[in-house]
Amino acid sequence: MDRATAPEGAAGREWARHWRHEELPDLDLLRARYVSHTFPRHSHEGYLLATVVRGVEDMGLTGGRVLIRPGDIAVLNPEVPHEARTGDPDGWAYIALYPSLDLISGVAGELRAPRGTPSFRDPVTADPAASAQLRRVYETADAGDALAADTLLRTVIGRLLRTNGGAPPGRAPLGAGPSAAARARELLVERMAEPPSLERLAREVGAAPFALLRAFKAAYGMPPHTWLTDARVRRAQRLLALGERPADVAVAVGFTDQPHLNRHFTRIVGVPPGAYRKERAGR
Repeated sequence: MDRATAPEGAAGREWARHWRHEELPDLDLLRARYVSHTFPRHSHEGYLLATVVRGVEDMGLTGGRVLIRPGDIAVLNPEVPHEARTGDPDGWAYIALYPSLDLISGVAGELRAPRGTPSFRDPVTADPAASAQLRRVYETADAGDALAADTLLRTVIGRLLRTNGGAPPGRAPLGAGPSAAARARELLVERMAEPPSLERLAREVGAAPFALLRAFKAAYGMPPHTWLTDARVRRAQRLLALGERPADVAVAVGFTDQPHLNRHFTRIVGVPPGAYRKERAGR
């Protein structure tokens, strides 16, 4: 997407730009306006920091739905399932940053936070100062000032870790055991292009199908087939960033064809595969 053709006030128009600054390799950036687009249930390998610029976002989390308005900031830990849609007839415009685990861990280490994977307690909080700073991170990166963007990013991460950092939420005991769910996840990653049936998957991890289904949903917030679609899109992102053609990527990750990839990729990432490839691979 050409940033010059995406004014925030373009009534009735949806637009999005998902990109990465070459000198900020541990950070993906998204600026978008959506009206009818909805994000299905999905999760991210890294963290999500987002703030609404205009309108209202309606985010669905495991514990229920929450409305995100200007001045609020959404902070999601890795692998937290969520979905999103507009909470206003005119849609919502927002900025989202996707810092890697290494980036957040590095800041946490400098702050001498408790050992282990850094996490945030509340997924959405009212924090106008952090919201404004998140917008400045995007603006300075968009202006080509990587030094300012990196400085502001680490500052806002530090603020959020101090005000909203905490231990990750505990998970309920699983009938099939957490190891069965984890092994099933590994098998789905290994056989992404040709995944086994639920019955065969359960047999290979030593569990009953329904018990595995419950265990997997408790561990990852969604059933195996939904998680697999999400994982395929994540791998597609990596391949597209390397310059691979969408048609080839679709086959490599297990989608039936390019339109199948286009549909799921656009729903989950918010931009089509071709636009993502152009921004990330420069082709």
